[in-house]
Amino acid sequence: MKPALVLLCVVVLSLSACAQVERAETTSDRDEDATGARLYAQHCSACHGNYGRGGVGVPLALEDFLGSVNNQYISRTIRLGRPGRVMPPFPRLTDQEVQEITEYVRSFHWADEPIFSSEPVEGDPELGAKLFIAFCARCHGANGEGGAGTGVSFSRPTFIPILAPALNNAGYLASATDQVIKRSLTLGRERTPMRSLSAMGLREQNINDLVSYIRSFETLSADRVVMKRPANAVLVRQSPYSYEQTIENIKQAVANNGLSVVREELLGEGIVDPGEGERKQHVIYFGSLQMISDGLAHDPRMGLFLPGKITIVEHAGKIKVLASNPEQYTTLFNNIALSDFATMLHEIYQTILAEATS
Repeated sequence: MKPALVLLCVVVLSLSACAQVERAETTSDRDEDATGARLYAQHCSACHGNYGRGGVGVPLALEDFLGSVNNQYISRTIRLGRPGRVMPPFPRLTDQEVQEITEYVRSFHWADEPIFSSEPVEGDPELGAKLFIAFCARCHGANGEGGAGTGVSFSRPTFIPILAPALNNAGYLASATDQVIKRSLTLGRERTPMRSLSAMGLREQNINDLVSYIRSFETLSADRVVMKRPANAVLVRQSPYSYEQTIENIKQAVANNGLSVVREELLGEGIVDPGEGERKQHVIYFGSLQMISDGLAHDPRMGLFLPGKITIVEHAGKIKVLASNPEQYTTLFNNIALSDFATMLHEIYQTILAEATS
């Protein structure tokens, strides 16, 4: 295929997906004064967008999405989330509140709620495993771990409106019945990379085999996501040096580790009036373009902690060096993909703090 034609296809696909979400704003029966709208704004819109257009979270206003899942799927997703895959659970919401949010999400488009049989799908998981490698693994991962990144364009191709979900995720498997999975496989998702397997030539029994294989992930999903909060949310070191010397030591340790000081400021600078900031609380921001780029690619919310930040404080005659513990980021953002990056960042912090205070 010629490059120009490829580019044209990409543009058309991108515009089509955007147009579908745009149409949802004018082809829905949303009641912005309803309880569900208020609850959605409070708990969901920061990630999924005010009108379900997506952001860190997937777009919910896609017509083909709402036309392929029932309210039970939406409600269970709200309640259970997706462990390790950005979407947090909401155990404290009442059943009525979950129902209100579900009905509000359903109102993003006129598409009627589909009705699914409760009958389980019978298939051969061993045959399904072979079909999965051939037809599904490219997007969903060899073990059903899903696409990398989050919903926003920085961490996924901009022309793809939704990332391939993690099919081995306990939250997904508890939310999607066999028939919901089968429908998605059979019909695909319009204007997304998810193609209809029926249109690709698979017979119903082949699709049943695939459903059975995906359902077999339930035996593995309980052990697949392990995220623990660190004992300490803040790294603290006491410095034997003076306040001024400790600041210089931190900057030298940053350079020794191949990183750069991005900026320095007094704690509170830019918030309080000039001259009123804490004079003995010095903040050093550091990093590299690669470190920042890698962190944002894993999860754009890492922008809250990048570039890195170390604070030097003098209090009661003691000099302390403090930093947020990166080991908490995986749990904080419910994103298992941050694990290796957070571990690497933790090692960098520990090395810099040790060098500067030894």
